[in-house]
Amino acid sequence: MRIAYHIGAHCTDEEKLLRCLLKNRGPLSEQGILVPGPSRYRVALRDAMVQLKGEFADEAMQASLLEQIMEADAAKRMVLSWDSFMAFPQWALRRSLYPNGPERLRALTRIFPQIETEFFLAIRNPAGFLPAMVARQKDRSYEDVVEGTDPLALRWSELIARIRSVNPEVPLTVWCDEDSPLIWPELLQVISGHAPGTVLEGADDFLATIMTPRGFTRLKAHLGTIPPADVEARRRAVAGYLQRFALPEQVETEVDLPGWTEAYVERLTEGYDRDMERIADIPGVRLITA
Repeated sequence: MRIAYHIGAHCTDEEKLLRCLLKNRGPLSEQGILVPGPSRYRVALRDAMVQLKGEFADEAMQASLLEQIMEADAAKRMVLSWDSFMAFPQWALRRSLYPNGPERLRALTRIFPQIETEFFLAIRNPAGFLPAMVARQKDRSYEDVVEGTDPLALRWSELIARIRSVNPEVPLTVWCDEDSPLIWPELLQVISGHAPGTVLEGADDFLATIMTPRGFTRLKAHLGTIPPADVEARRRAVAGYLQRFALPEQVETEVDLPGWTEAYVERLTEGYDRDMERIADIPGVRLITA
């Protein structure tokens, strides 16, 4: 068996990937792919990491956890998703992005050390990520959330390089959350590992949340004329319809943070673009781009 850990980050897909895969548990299980409900594993794995303190789980603990998590006697793949695997939101920023994340992921892999694992991580422009993190933690001010962090110094490439250094045996797939509408079918496939040609119920529900109903209806009709294998044609169609019918409040981040000007946001975005070039050069990282 192989475990696919979808590890976040916070404020990216907001569990849309997981909800789609859960909706398709039946057909996926027929292919040997398990998608357990989050209540089966999130607290259990968190508690196991605390109990183990970085050590390897013994066979008894592994068997007990697998019995709790799995809904079948055997599987070839299991998808576990939680944006707090690396840290709860209040610990995600401490002068860098997820400073304890790589070590927590190593502890996660030691719960089932004999099972092969993969990590899947969506990243987001700090110009959108930080306002979203502040909005998510309504009981904390912007200053409390950033904890002295310099937003201009944040680099996802540094986190990803550390994840690879601490977990060199675990493949890591990365994509930009901003690209998700264009690469959504590819993301569902690489995370679940379902067979090519598999039709997932609700695979386009994500697009329905960021477009006007009229635009989505027209896009769905247009997508029906595109062969599933023609990835580029689908991306062009989605991009074109989003340009015309996207809901601004769903695709644009309202920035109202102390000291943040339009020029400052542009500098953050330029740094993010340069960071993507660094990520593309990190060994052992599969970068999915639009």
